[in-house]
Amino acid sequence: MTISDAMPPLWAASLQTTAARQSASAPQELPYTEKSIEFRLGPEHTPIESMRRARAFVAMVLPALLGDSANAEVVVDGALAVLAELVDVTARHRASVDLGGRVSYDGEHVLVTVGEMDQPLPRPEEEPGLYLVRRLADDMGQHRSDDGGYETWASIPVRPAVQ
Repeated sequence: MTISDAMPPLWAASLQTTAARQSASAPQELPYTEKSIEFRLGPEHTPIESMRRARAFVAMVLPALLGDSANAEVVVDGALAVLAELVDVTARHRASVDLGGRVSYDGEHVLVTVGEMDQPLPRPEEEPGLYLVRRLADDMGQHRSDDGGYETWASIPVRPAVQ
């Protein structure tokens, strides 16, 4: 049974009428729902394998998360580059058995989060890939997670395509 089968027709009609009245009287914006994907990689994967697996998984799903957002191809490429660098650094300085990550989209930014590192984020001079992360992200940082390690995040803006 579907929800529409269980709903009385009169009640469904009143919902449509109410929705039509609301849209006719004043434009109301619904809050944007964040879309996200998560992944976890075990200790059997080397840093390079972890980076490849995480990137491949997110590459399959991220375009669907972005949908028809402006400049989606460029954003996907940037987010995947940031993800690969953060997974690589985290995998080489792993604090826990599993390496976990999350990529989310809130309508304006793609947020890439990877954890658990056993140390604060190295300087870009020590990890040159972080120069790329800093160039592509409009903000990045690190915080202590509940598991005791450091979780690193980077925010990639979704900007309209240049005309």
